[in-house]
Amino acid sequence: MNGLMKEQLVARALEEGFAKAGVCRPDAVPETAGRLRTFLADGRHGQMGWMAEREAWRGSAAALWPEARSVIMLAEAYTPESDPMAGLAARDRGVISVYAQGKDYHDLVKRRLKRLGRWLIDQGGGEIKVFVDTAPVMEKPLAQAAGLGWQGKHTNLLGRDLGNWVFLGAIFTTLELEPDAPEVSHCGNCTACLDICPTGAFPAPYQLDARRCISYLTIEHRGLVDTELRECIGNRIYGCDDCLAVCPWNKFAVTAREIGYRPKVGLPELADLARLDDASFRERFAGSPIKRIGRDRFVRNVLYAIGNSGLPQLGVVAAALVEDTDPAVADAARWAVQRLKEA
Repeated sequence: MNGLMKEQLVARALEEGFAKAGVCRPDAVPETAGRLRTFLADGRHGQMGWMAEREAWRGSAAALWPEARSVIMLAEAYTPESDPMAGLAARDRGVISVYAQGKDYHDLVKRRLKRLGRWLIDQGGGEIKVFVDTAPVMEKPLAQAAGLGWQGKHTNLLGRDLGNWVFLGAIFTTLELEPDAPEVSHCGNCTACLDICPTGAFPAPYQLDARRCISYLTIEHRGLVDTELRECIGNRIYGCDDCLAVCPWNKFAVTAREIGYRPKVGLPELADLARLDDASFRERFAGSPIKRIGRDRFVRNVLYAIGNSGLPQLGVVAAALVEDTDPAVADAARWAVQRLKEA
């Protein structure tokens, strides 16, 4: 594809609402297979067995779809309008990660990817496949190879003209597109993201042990959370944004254009959330990524936050759940009651 067509592709991506677009080859990051193998061998994926089940595909974009000749990587901004860490001081309320404050990004990003993909087929032919987070695609290394930014010491993608509040999407295509120059790290000596982590989830710069990450613990981890980590969770009930929020490159973060990412959840009261049953949970979080973890895991998180609140008046809320049918919820309720008594 000639340079003019490539320019038109990028321009079209920006028109669709993406903040940045770039291209790389499917085999642009061969080192990811070894890194993934080491990550899995060390058990740092925790309960995320799906990472090991599709290791071959995840470790190599070329193996995922051998017919693909190019990968178009796209970044979509969801930059918050206010400080996402301000809510950590509101002990009677729960903090939800910025990305889950609005509509489910999977739906919004995929819709845009499909529109851009159809345009590409109309203009240049070929076949495409689109991916948003749920497929075995290592989006962040591919995005760095496509020049969108680099993986910071917190392992998330950030860019000098993006910040790090971005979703990533990929379009695999059988068309031969001119690749962009890869980006390199510009983190320098900064360790802000590593230093602020409440649980010490970074064994070293550019490495993450998911088993200690609050985002993993509150979203992916099933059952009981280790006692030593519960206090560190604070009032974070779905995800954690600390390492993202302190990144100095966010002074160049682009504004979110998608109105669907505007907060709908806010800072909900822990007492209200603890009373949710399955039906009310599904109704309250319809259209939100929060819905996928289910009522039990969510209420477990809420009870950990109640136990960390230091507010005796929430003890009666926790006490009402000590006989919950879900073992993790009942355990969290008993832990919260005991913590509040001690407080």
